[in-house]
Amino acid sequence: MEGSGDAPGAVADWRLAVWTLCSVLLPVLITAWCSFQRSRRQLLIRDIFRKSKHDWHYTDLFGQPSYCCVCAQHILRGAFCSCCGLRVSERCLKKADQRFLCKEIMMRGTAGAPSSMPHHWIRGNVPLCSCCIVCKQQCGTQPKLCDYRCVWCQYTVHDECMVDCLRTEDCTFGEFKDLIIPPYYLSAINQMRKEKRTSYEKVVPYDRKHWMPVMVLANTRSGNNMGETLLGEFKMLLNPVQVFDLSKIGPAKALQLCTWLPCNTVRVLVCGGDGTVGWVLDAIDEMKIKGQERYIPQVAILPLGTGNDLSNTLGWGAGYAGEVPVEQILRNVMEADGIKLDRWKVQVTNKGYYNLRKPKVFTMNNYFSVGPDALMALNFHAHREKTPSLFSSRIINKAVYFFYGTKDCLVQECKDLNKKVELELDGERIELPNLEGIIVLNIGYWGGGCRLWEGMGDEPYPLARHDDGLLEVVGVHGSFHCAQIQVKLANPVRLGQAHTVRLILKSSKMPMQVDGEPWAQGPCTVTITHKTHALMLYHSGEQTDDDDASSLSE
Repeated sequence: MEGSGDAPGAVADWRLAVWTLCSVLLPVLITAWCSFQRSRRQLLIRDIFRKSKHDWHYTDLFGQPSYCCVCAQHILRGAFCSCCGLRVSERCLKKADQRFLCKEIMMRGTAGAPSSMPHHWIRGNVPLCSCCIVCKQQCGTQPKLCDYRCVWCQYTVHDECMVDCLRTEDCTFGEFKDLIIPPYYLSAINQMRKEKRTSYEKVVPYDRKHWMPVMVLANTRSGNNMGETLLGEFKMLLNPVQVFDLSKIGPAKALQLCTWLPCNTVRVLVCGGDGTVGWVLDAIDEMKIKGQERYIPQVAILPLGTGNDLSNTLGWGAGYAGEVPVEQILRNVMEADGIKLDRWKVQVTNKGYYNLRKPKVFTMNNYFSVGPDALMALNFHAHREKTPSLFSSRIINKAVYFFYGTKDCLVQECKDLNKKVELELDGERIELPNLEGIIVLNIGYWGGGCRLWEGMGDEPYPLARHDDGLLEVVGVHGSFHCAQIQVKLANPVRLGQAHTVRLILKSSKMPMQVDGEPWAQGPCTVTITHKTHALMLYHSGEQTDDDDASSLSE
């Protein structure tokens, strides 16, 4: 009797164990299966992205109401092409990739040399507040996949207004036709290169006299990481062949496109900080060495960095945070005026009879300094090299600079600089007062937007210019003095202007920097001489009071 009573209890325990095991394993298996399917789906999507001619990007949430171009259903997440603007759900991605063509950067399979191309219409997801070119009413107002947009001229048209003539007529490339490189132009140039002909001026599109194709070079690692978004927006408005990501292709290689275009016509928009601009200008100097002077472009700036003093000097602003539409940026590039920018050679020769190393040679666009601001840049650079992911925000970068500036106010690592260095301006020795830093300026702005040479305007000093072959040399008493100058509570110590600057560091080791690139330097001789000019673009639409005063004085 006792054994028979244990059997039902054992069965019940066994069943409980089985149910417990199932309740534990089932969620684990379901989770594992979902994870496997998700990984498999991601691999398939990645494979489609890799092989596709579209520039697909995946998103978890579209920024505006979107409809799949294949099934016409409303979608929250899926993929979009940054070149032609197609939007598609995950399950329809493969069909969309096979069914729809993206922007062609070069026309293919055409006999002879075409001089025009038809509209390339894409249905649905037209931009907000767009207007129909036929009836002049707003497009895209219905909650469904409707209306058309041309990926080249950006014209939009209602479904009911679309007629056969619009489908076959030639595209005019819209508002930015003077900036776009048409696919048929590249086809004609490619054919001429095969025939070893170089008279590209005869192939200017639309027979326009004011064609000025623009190239966009964006550094996606600069500033607030806006480069990725900007790349997509520029590809939508221009030919994708004109837009380059500098994290994937260097400026020297990107600028070779200039040799496919008529001489003295190209404009380059550099999206990045002052360091990125210097990188591009160095690549342009290489073009001069290769004998390609006639293809040298003019350079405009979209400031994405932290300091952006060169951008500020040339009227492009102190920093871009998306407040200006990309269309307006292109209009500004079209309207900008060409100017020259002095570029300087900075040669650092170490002291010592037994030093066999070659002198360090830098190219300077903005400024050279020795002292507290170079020390702040050196500390900032060292910490950014260790943890680059923490320095992706312009606000965080400035906060770190502020921290090191406050620290130097207490420590004063660069004190008694005047006893450690000798300064010569155009060969004349300058008697130095008690200083902690010396700054040699080529441009009007310094330290993230401060007019250093003019100061508070209480003394009649000649205005700093970036094209007069002269350098302005000033001294500072320390980090606290630098902070006072930036908030216009003090003036720097003006040491003079010169065509050639020579600085001799007699002893000790001091921090130095050229355009934000810092290093620690032992005893040496620093010689700054004029190197060349760069062709830049000046935007006069956002002038400050100081800029207005300088323009009036000229």
